[in-house]
Amino acid sequence: MSGAVSPAAVSSILGDGGPRGRSTTVGLVAGGLGAYWPQFPDLLPQLRASASYVSERFRRMDCEVVDAGFVSDAQEAAAAAELLRRSGCDIVVGFLTTYMTASMMLPIAQRSHAPVLLIDLQPSESMDHATFDTGQWLAYCGACALPEMANTFRRAGIEFRSVSGYLREERAWAKIERWVRAAGARATLRTGRHGLMGHLYPGMLDVSTDLTLVSANFGGHVEVLEFDDLRVRVEQVSDADVDQRLAATAQIFDLDRTVHQDDLRWACAVSLGLDRLIRDFALDSLAYYHRGLDGEVHERLGAGMILGASLLTARGIPAAGEFELRTSLAMLVAERLGGGGSFTEIQALNFRDDVVEMGHDGPAHLAISDTRPLLRGLGVYHGKRGWGVSVEFGVRHGPVTTIGIAQRRDGRYAFVTSEGTVVPGPLLQIGNTTSRVDFGCHPGDWADAWAASGISHHWALATGHLTADVAAVADLLGTEAVAVRA
Repeated sequence: MSGAVSPAAVSSILGDGGPRGRSTTVGLVAGGLGAYWPQFPDLLPQLRASASYVSERFRRMDCEVVDAGFVSDAQEAAAAAELLRRSGCDIVVGFLTTYMTASMMLPIAQRSHAPVLLIDLQPSESMDHATFDTGQWLAYCGACALPEMANTFRRAGIEFRSVSGYLREERAWAKIERWVRAAGARATLRTGRHGLMGHLYPGMLDVSTDLTLVSANFGGHVEVLEFDDLRVRVEQVSDADVDQRLAATAQIFDLDRTVHQDDLRWACAVSLGLDRLIRDFALDSLAYYHRGLDGEVHERLGAGMILGASLLTARGIPAAGEFELRTSLAMLVAERLGGGGSFTEIQALNFRDDVVEMGHDGPAHLAISDTRPLLRGLGVYHGKRGWGVSVEFGVRHGPVTTIGIAQRRDGRYAFVTSEGTVVPGPLLQIGNTTSRVDFGCHPGDWADAWAASGISHHWALATGHLTADVAAVADLLGTEAVAVRA
């Protein structure tokens, strides 16, 4: 195995059935004005064919589709609204195939209790004006209904978003898929169970989080855990279990000569205990920290977390150190948007090369590595007690996005992002996930603008340019989104 390690590969090696994640449920309804059907007999079959194509495109997005069919009047729309309401959709998509009245779409939006996306996708790029009759034109006038829907929804106090284009236009489908991904991320936050284990790193006032605000801003549940919840599970791990995890670890990582076998076996035992903890509490993410004292078991547990937390993160269950709950949530969003998301902070500003050097000696997302990941033995963790093994690699070169969650003075959250490019160059070899990010500006200017956003000193580093995707998640949650561009 060489290069980055995919989530599927990690899950296959560990034998746990595949990366974690829930399927997004998309509610779909298409419609048009029933008065047209007897007037233009060829129109409805054409529009139904378009609706069938749209339904199939959604099914290709690895999501569950609840197709309420094609509605032609307010009565049929009411029946579709009830079906979608019962289905608990993560997003409801209304396909405006031709003109239709707002009375047909309003009850669907009102009763679904889900974000609403309106799409009008005409059959092709443009009409053939020389040959088209009225019936053929009507297949192209879905956009005619869009302002009517928008006006009605605003007067009814319903938020919505729309995508206009033509049926097989990939530009339009890229926008639609962004909203579906965002709906999946929103649903994960709204229904997620987030573990918080240990205690705040003393003095880190920026990462301190009021647990009520997590549920107030995003929904979901924060499960408060003790390190003893982990301790009792680690104590139940057998030597045979550790041997199996050692063999799996050797398939995923290179081992530096600094790794001591006793430390590695302990990290494997902690990793197995973490797996059981996640399963027993049905967690979707985890943030943790424990200081400990003089080598006692809780200190050793806190110091032995990095391997297991990285393996969890690689399988779609983000884990963040230093009690960074909001960063674990940012990592979860990055994961659901397909960008990985690794626990990160600033290492240094490089004014010679005009890059910001980033990294952290904590949980890493193996899928964003540019090489096969390395386990390095550390006798000292900077600023933390204990010793053990840490994950080291450089982030894959190319576009990246920093994603964090700021807390405002009034308790509201804000997503903060900044897009850059990981570029080649020398990296520290100190057991960190490291990168050199070019933000297209003076590193000092970027650091000033990033800090001014209100971000904490940790965030998720994700591959790809995802600012628009994160903004879509924020829109669906009713949350502020800030894009930092120095």
